[in-house]
Amino acid sequence: MPEILDRARARVLDDGAGLGEADILEVLRLPDADLPELLQLAHDVRMKWCGPEVEVEGIVSLKTGGCPEDCHFCSQSGLFASPVRAVWLDIPSLVEAARQTAATGASEFCIVAAVRGPDKRLMEQMRAGVKAIKEAVDIQVAASLGMLTKEQVDELVDMGVHRYNHNLETCRSYFPNVVTTHSWEERWETLTMVRESGMEVCCGGILGMGETIEQRAEFAAQLAELDPHEVPLNFLSPRPGTPFGDRPVVEGRDALRAIAAFRLAMPRTILRYAGGREITLGDLGTREGLLGGINAMIVGNYLTTLGRPATADLELLKDLKMPVKSLSATF
Repeated sequence: MPEILDRARARVLDDGAGLGEADILEVLRLPDADLPELLQLAHDVRMKWCGPEVEVEGIVSLKTGGCPEDCHFCSQSGLFASPVRAVWLDIPSLVEAARQTAATGASEFCIVAAVRGPDKRLMEQMRAGVKAIKEAVDIQVAASLGMLTKEQVDELVDMGVHRYNHNLETCRSYFPNVVTTHSWEERWETLTMVRESGMEVCCGGILGMGETIEQRAEFAAQLAELDPHEVPLNFLSPRPGTPFGDRPVVEGRDALRAIAAFRLAMPRTILRYAGGREITLGDLGTREGLLGGINAMIVGNYLTTLGRPATADLELLKDLKMPVKSLSATF
C-alpha cells in the first residue's frame, strides 16, 4: 500500500479527520494501479462516517438563461452565443416538478435561478413557490439563487428554505480564469451568511475547467475549510457557444481519483454526483464512484443538460444495497 494511503487510513478512516492540501495532492497523483485500493478506502470512509444511505435530489430552474454573469462554463449566461434563452417557470409547473421529484423517492427539491442574485420579483416568486410546494408535496426545499444580501438570507429562512446552494466552482487561485464579473470572495461572503443563518450550506464546483492538479487539491482543501453540509461534484460538460465549449471531457480515472480525494478531504460531508457524470464516467464509472465515496445523487435532468433516467439510478442503488435516505431523516 502506498504511504499516502496508510496515512489516510489512520487519519481519515480511524480518526475521522480530513486530509490536508499536500496529502490531497498526493492522492490525486496516485497511479492507476493504486486506484482500486484508493476507491475502497474512500468507500470505507464514507460507510464509517456517513453510513450506507444515499440522499436523492431533483432540481428545477425557476428562471433559466439571460444571466448577466460570464461564468465561462455556463450556457445560461446572456453574454454568450449559446442556444439557451431566458424563460420563467410558473408556480403550478414548479409544484408539478416537485411532485415528480418526490415520486422518485427524493427527499430534496432544489429551486435554481440563473441570476447574479435575486431581485424583488424573484424573491416574491420564491415565496409563492415554496409555500405552494410545502402545501402540496412532502419534500424539503432548497434554493440556489446566486449571491445574497443579509436581508435575502433572512427572507429565505423565513420561507422555510432549509439548504442553500452556492458553488465556489473552483479554487480561489483559478477563479479569475472562470468568472470575471464577480469574485470568489463575493461567493464566500454569501456562503458565510448562509451558514450563520442556520441554513445548511451546499457548495461544490466543476472539475475539468483547465485547472491544474495542484489547483484541484487547493479547491478540495478550501471546501474542507468551509465545511459545507453538502458538496455537489460536477464534471465539465462542454456547452456550445461558451468559452469552455471546446474543453476536453475529464478522463474517467481522473474523475474517480478526484471523488476519492474529496471524500478523504471531507469524511463526513454529503458528496453528491451532479452534472457531467454521464459523459465523464458512464454507467460503470457511476457505479465505481458510488463505491468510492459518493453518497448522494441528483436524479433526472440537470438545468441545461440531460441526465440518466431517475429509474436507472434508483435501480443501481437497489443493486448496490444502498438505501435512499428517507425524508424524515433530513428534518
